[in-house]
Amino acid sequence: MKILAILPIFIATVFVSCSSDDTTPNVLVIPVEVPVDYTFTRNNVSTVFFSGQTTRILMAEEIISAFNDQDNASQSSLQAMFDHQEGAVDFGNTSLNESGKNARSKAAASTDFFSANATEATAIKVQFDAYINSQTQEVFPNWNTAASAGVAGQIADGSSTRYVSAKGLEYNQIFAKGLIGALMTDQIINNYLSASVLDAESNVENNNNDVLDGDEPYTTMEHKWDEGYGYLFGTATDLVNPVPTIGEADSFLNKYVGKVESDTNFEGIAQEIFDAFKLGRAAIVAKNYEVRNAQAAILQQKISEVIAIRAIYYLQNGKMAIENNSFGAAFHDLSEGYGFLTSLRFTRDIATGTALFTKSEVDGFVADLMNDGANGLWDVTPATLDAISEAIAAKFSFTVAQAASTN
Repeated sequence: MKILAILPIFIATVFVSCSSDDTTPNVLVIPVEVPVDYTFTRNNVSTVFFSGQTTRILMAEEIISAFNDQDNASQSSLQAMFDHQEGAVDFGNTSLNESGKNARSKAAASTDFFSANATEATAIKVQFDAYINSQTQEVFPNWNTAASAGVAGQIADGSSTRYVSAKGLEYNQIFAKGLIGALMTDQIINNYLSASVLDAESNVENNNNDVLDGDEPYTTMEHKWDEGYGYLFGTATDLVNPVPTIGEADSFLNKYVGKVESDTNFEGIAQEIFDAFKLGRAAIVAKNYEVRNAQAAILQQKISEVIAIRAIYYLQNGKMAIENNSFGAAFHDLSEGYGFLTSLRFTRDIATGTALFTKSEVDGFVADLMNDGANGLWDVTPATLDAISEAIAAKFSFTVAQAASTN
């Protein structure tokens, strides 16, 4: 897959028309002026709002923390957090309890991939429910049992203790990394940055005429783009200039863009992603949809790359740990890899607008990971991990070795 170049800070695109008696084109230049940071205003009031995305990220943080709270969490409490209803006291953060939002409803819910695919969307949500059930019904009861092949329990990973299923799975890791794809990635690249959402109904006409979204200070198109931005940067310390602290804001997509950024093979990807968000938003203000669409394509490609790089990284690190007989470390890495494998389902082929990895391909990767023997990760072989890694890398312009070298 070829990597698109970020467009310059000041952009001009042309639209050409010709009259019947004059073959000289009439050129309309639409400049796009990009601010220094992600600051956009109208009448001196900010037009950037993404509180719903921040809320869901914070909810997800509490959920994955509760996965390891064996003394207090239960199947019902974890499920209630995931499928939160307004006013229910599910979280430690009062504002989250007051919210009518939840993470479950937005998992596998993008317009492009799942509006006409309700069966798979439901199955993906049910799979997250199953992770909760397995953690509370299989792992919690064996919290103080030494894990072994076919027996759930705890296993050492250096100075850390991991809590795994009978097949070596850490469900908190699978849940968290799976949510990076099903919630954050799917909503950003297959929903909010999609032309089917940005240009829905009268959005283009309204944006062209600065018709605002009800009493809000933004147009609907502006807001949709910002909501995509919020799923990556919504909990950053500096919301308008988040790149200097990339990787520190949350445990989800922000963290792993930071991980990829830290490798010299991919250095600069965080800035490329931020610049594309900023330029695309400026293009919406300028009514320049050609530039907007180009930036959406860059974001769809780059975020897809992050998911694939991290999937390969964890498979390869798990392989090294197995070769060193460090099973606690292997299960931790491979559980993260499992979650990123499921997240591949939400990556996007910018040439076709369809999924880069089909459901069948992703299901095959997971089956290969777990089926080298009866005991799942206890039995997986380095050869299998290499084969899955190579199949993922084949869809991109980087190698397995490059992806495996990140932190």
